[in-house]
Amino acid sequence: MKVSAAAVVVALCAATALLAPAAEGTGKLKVGYYKNTCRGVESVVKYHVAKAIKANRRSGAALVRLIFHDCFVRGCDGSVLLDPTPANPHTEKTAPINIGLAAFEVIDEIKAAVEEQCPGTVSCSDILVYAGRDAASILSNGHVHFEPPAGRLDGVASYAAEAQRDLPDSTFTVQELIRNFRRKNFTVEELVILSGAHAVGVGHCSSLRARLTAPPDQIVPAYRNLLAGKCAAGPDPVVPNNVRDEDPAAVAAAFPSFLKKLRKTKDFLDNSYYHNNLARIVTFNSDWQLLTEKEALGHVKEYAENGTLWDEDFSDALVKLSKLPMPHGSQGQIRKHCRFVNY
Repeated sequence: MKVSAAAVVVALCAATALLAPAAEGTGKLKVGYYKNTCRGVESVVKYHVAKAIKANRRSGAALVRLIFHDCFVRGCDGSVLLDPTPANPHTEKTAPINIGLAAFEVIDEIKAAVEEQCPGTVSCSDILVYAGRDAASILSNGHVHFEPPAGRLDGVASYAAEAQRDLPDSTFTVQELIRNFRRKNFTVEELVILSGAHAVGVGHCSSLRARLTAPPDQIVPAYRNLLAGKCAAGPDPVVPNNVRDEDPAAVAAAFPSFLKKLRKTKDFLDNSYYHNNLARIVTFNSDWQLLTEKEALGHVKEYAENGTLWDEDFSDALVKLSKLPMPHGSQGQIRKHCRFVNY
């Protein structure tokens, strides 16, 4: 049987689409990448993100967190989305440092909707970045907004050990934080900017144990007592990252002077993190550590004084974060389901 040259080319292209070398650097990423191949994909993502946040604002904070926890390990390749399997029981999402990662079901819902509209076209890694962008915008009432380039491929590797190695720990000193961010080509200023995401979301008590015994010059005793009371309620409960989102009853019992500063809309993405830090009412040791280094402290004060500047700089930092590439020589694909690689 004769096979035409055209048929051979089509077959080779199809095989290449299943597993292709990842783009070197970020040269192939561009804004509006799906304009001709999946028109309206960003609107689809935004619709589902808005729906999820309307049902539970904490989903928005989780989506913002996913950008950092994905991109800071193997670049923005969706590796944090992969479920453990018998062949790889220790994917990134199983790493202790990734405790509490959430909103995976939101990504699944978006992917299913996008696949129905444009099968095999939009990567999970691009969906994750779009979703994080929209979540940040909604949680900030549109003050945080950016246009991320797209065209990423989904990675086929995911290892808990790499997440544990690459992600900054809540126990880090400021020098450890600076070294950690420098390895990804982020400055001290950008470290402080991205830390501002702790204005939303929750943290597990296991990540803030050191704060429960920290001295008064590091944490307000009333807030320390509030955290200690909540952390004693179970094996590893969660507490809001932002004291302004705390339960009024808990605040009234342990920190009554703060009651008037609680906000009606929880998980609002703004510069309140910097005010909290200067007032010594932040949850993680790594947050307080920013006050111990001259340059970092200067930026904490800068963003406490200028929320508009932080909105703009946080948007720019997320764009830079979204451009972190996959490791050299990595293979990529467009997954059919975000939790599993294609076989």
